[in-house]
Amino acid sequence: MPSPIIILGTSRSKGNTRLVAEFLAERLNCDILDLNDYAISYYDYEHRNEGDDFLPLMERIIANYDILIFATPVYWYSMSAVMKTFFDRLSDLLTIRKPLGRQLRGKEMVAISVGYDDETVEGLDMPFRESANYLGMTYLRHVYAWVEDGKIAAAPAEQLLALCDQVR
Repeated sequence: MPSPIIILGTSRSKGNTRLVAEFLAERLNCDILDLNDYAISYYDYEHRNEGDDFLPLMERIIANYDILIFATPVYWYSMSAVMKTFFDRLSDLLTIRKPLGRQLRGKEMVAISVGYDDETVEGLDMPFRESANYLGMTYLRHVYAWVEDGKIAAAPAEQLLALCDQVR
């Protein structure tokens, strides 16, 4: 059975994106990895940041999980800065750690974005979709969710439940 992990990338670890991540984690019986718990530096062409948490974290993710679910709030029509930094660092898996990067082939990716209203940002999932394609991963889907009165709205909750059925 494939094992999913939710990779949470937000400036507010206890906000609406966490609420959506916990909704999924409970139904999928999977872990949530909060990028705020790790020291991950910006991408550096000289690789002076090789000793931060990124490479050991990727080793753990690649060894233990088959489905990577990326959860981010929508910040300025895009993913959060912490998620963008994480994605930028995937470049390390194409240069200094190619054998590790090749192990992403065949894994699956999902993008979850969370906003404040019922309209998604067109094209927000493009970096996820294209990164999956480039890395040889299977891109399953993007779900946009929003929270009303402290609860996930009905329409995205249904989509999240359908996602759970898809990845089980």
